[in-house]
Amino acid sequence: LIGLGYKVSVLDNFSVGHQTYLNKLPVNIIDGDILDRDFVLNSVIDFDGVVHLAAQTGVPGSLVDPYNDCEVNVLGTLNVLEACRLMKDKLDTNNLPKFILASSNAPLGRQDPPATEDKVPIPISPYGASKLSAESYCLAYYGSWDLDTIVFRFGNVYGPFSRHKSSVVAEFFKGIIDRGNITVHGDGNQTRDFIYVGDLCRAVVLALESDIGGEVYQIATGIETSITELVEIIQEVSSSEAVINSSPRRQGDIVNNYSVITKANEHLAWNPQIDLYKGLEKTWEWFNQK
Repeated sequence: LIGLGYKVSVLDNFSVGHQTYLNKLPVNIIDGDILDRDFVLNSVIDFDGVVHLAAQTGVPGSLVDPYNDCEVNVLGTLNVLEACRLMKDKLDTNNLPKFILASSNAPLGRQDPPATEDKVPIPISPYGASKLSAESYCLAYYGSWDLDTIVFRFGNVYGPFSRHKSSVVAEFFKGIIDRGNITVHGDGNQTRDFIYVGDLCRAVVLALESDIGGEVYQIATGIETSITELVEIIQEVSSSEAVINSSPRRQGDIVNNYSVITKANEHLAWNPQIDLYKGLEKTWEWFNQK
């Protein structure tokens, strides 16, 4: 966005990410929490678009504390949506911001793959339930107040600047660097759809610049990759002979998952460009510098 000439503000409480990632970028940093309703109402003003990435991310955290998962993902999202809706009254304008929600395939839950936009969500974890609720509020704000909301159900995102994350690629690279081993949950046959962060960002920009609202999109690659296959590629790009440890499959995790991305291609003229091997090379290069 900065490269395209946009002015960017980042609202974050930095409970997970690192502010140092932003220090060399010309961005306005707003240090605060989306659960602080008044703070959000006063912070989100006069923006052309809001990309809502703040969340309690992942199934394990939702199992440990489902209340926190609900508060952050549901009430936090509602606070940001309300701030965007009320911008009309504050600024005496009919120009409401574009709103993009980062979601996942967790709301689909018990549906068999591939993930598509027209399948009925059947979540199997509190995380899936909270993200489904956030999706529903986005669509409701489009239906009730014409706020141009777009829901992106991301595949498994990986890439540079992700050492703070608990996603599988980040955990495997950290395991190699920090301990010389990788821990696989389950038998390794479970599958995911891995998308490089740069491809994801291109989809976000295309959506911000579109005239589309009230839609849900699968943003992934359409390629199903097993965890065993992922481990093999990671060992190759990192030239690692890390020990592979096994642990039981995690409660609430979807076993097999990949997406059909036809709708995003047709509506947004978007397709991923970075294959998994190249993306993992880029990611390892970043992790290995730290």
